[in-house]
Amino acid sequence: MPERVSVLAPFRHETFRLLWIATLASNLGGLVQAVGAGWMMTTLTDSHNMVALVQASTTLPIMVFSIAAGALADNFDRRIVMIIAQSAMAIISVVLAVLGFLGLMTPWLLLGFTFLIGCGTALFNPSWQASMGDIVPRDDLPGAVTLNAMGFNMMRSVGPAVGGIIVAFAGAAAAFAVNAVSYLPLIAALFRWQPQAIANKLPRERFGSAMWAGVRYASLSPNLMTVMLRGFLFGLAAIAVLALLPSVASEYLGGGALGYGALLGCFGVGAIGGAFLNGRVRERYSNEIIVRIACVVFAVSCVGLGFSREIVLSCLILLPAGAGWVLALSLFNVSVQLSTPRWVVGRALSLYQTATFGGMALGSWLWGSVADLSAPSWSLALAGVTLLACALVGLKLPLPQFSSRDLSPLNAFNEPVLKLEMRPRSGPVMVMVDYQIVQEDIPAFLRLMSERRRIRIRDGARQWALLRDLERPEIWVESYHVPTWVDYVRHNLRRTKADAENLQSLRALHRGEGPPHVHRMIERQTVPQVDDMPLRESPEH
Repeated sequence: MPERVSVLAPFRHETFRLLWIATLASNLGGLVQAVGAGWMMTTLTDSHNMVALVQASTTLPIMVFSIAAGALADNFDRRIVMIIAQSAMAIISVVLAVLGFLGLMTPWLLLGFTFLIGCGTALFNPSWQASMGDIVPRDDLPGAVTLNAMGFNMMRSVGPAVGGIIVAFAGAAAAFAVNAVSYLPLIAALFRWQPQAIANKLPRERFGSAMWAGVRYASLSPNLMTVMLRGFLFGLAAIAVLALLPSVASEYLGGGALGYGALLGCFGVGAIGGAFLNGRVRERYSNEIIVRIACVVFAVSCVGLGFSREIVLSCLILLPAGAGWVLALSLFNVSVQLSTPRWVVGRALSLYQTATFGGMALGSWLWGSVADLSAPSWSLALAGVTLLACALVGLKLPLPQFSSRDLSPLNAFNEPVLKLEMRPRSGPVMVMVDYQIVQEDIPAFLRLMSERRRIRIRDGARQWALLRDLERPEIWVESYHVPTWVDYVRHNLRRTKADAENLQSLRALHRGEGPPHVHRMIERQTVPQVDDMPLRESPEH
């Protein structure tokens, strides 16, 4: 049973405390803006699909641009990236408010501006979430993620009500103006935060290579792939509630903007309750059981909301839905962070967000279309059935428990002294490692090499192969390529303390004198017709 850590423990850290408080204002403004946008769309069009697309327009950019944002988060100063994202969203919100006040808004123009705000969110989120591991220690990370979710849902419990009041008495444009102002406290807090700079002697990864490195790492990490699939399925089905809530409020409950805000507020109150229950639930149940419970509870809420015609009953139905929402999504997020080393955590989180928010964007369109063809009630019922299917997927692909492996850098690599002068872009480089293995150890050696292959390719190796000497069968050679010398150095610096277990086991099987011998060779594509080969390598190699 895991040791219980208070969900409030991250508040001991001043930086986290200040940034968390600043995000409350930003989240409040974002939720006020969401109410304004959702309600304005109901006044501009009668289409359920267009109303649902307001939700999709904010989640679609996260699906499309998160991978690029994750590469930025891992290769640039995360604080600067977050300041740029928040500043851009503030400017967009100002323009949106001006157009609203002037009465120039159209349905597609509204979707366009909410899409741009979603782009800012896509840029901000990977850097923000990856920074949690820089702000609090590993033991406090689950609490930090839960507190972030709780902070958002605290604002969700009051923000929609505030948004409903603003929209009812001052119009949707005023809600957009409030959102523009709400970014300022977080921008100020980010300027105040001065994170410790991490020395890195290597040049920054090229943008395309950095994105591909993140995709490669995730594709070779079974735990991450499972979390992303479950996040996609949950987002696909659960978003039906938020996407169709404006239509439910206006058609079935007759609550107007204030009623819509009250419904969202109850969803947020339930999410706060789920955040406080998070620690106790994780202490008693496995991750998979928690996700199944969240899916079933949310499914029941979907069906109940679809067929309720009383606003008080609907508010009560949304309480457990909010709890299930935060329990599932915070657990997915923490699973990704604890399964990923720091060098690639921004990209792993961005891929998780691409999967989850991609499901939400697709679900917003899907359930809106179903509502147009039938009714919002039947669309919500079908979403509930899909959530039950998401729970059943866990029988085949259960969510992993939080990893206890130490993914901090091993920092045991010392760049070798070479007799050829190598530039950072010299290459391609071929590496060969010689092992001497006795016959009875071969099965264990091959099992370890299978894991070794995954680690090598995950960290950037190419053309990995395992060779056996035909004349001396006890000699085995591991070989792989890297494009340049700097890629070879980066490949070795990515090794974690958990990876060292594999290397130590391989060395224990090695029967040669001294450790396994490593050959580092640079390839030549042409052989010059000269008697004396130059000792110095040219830069293009």
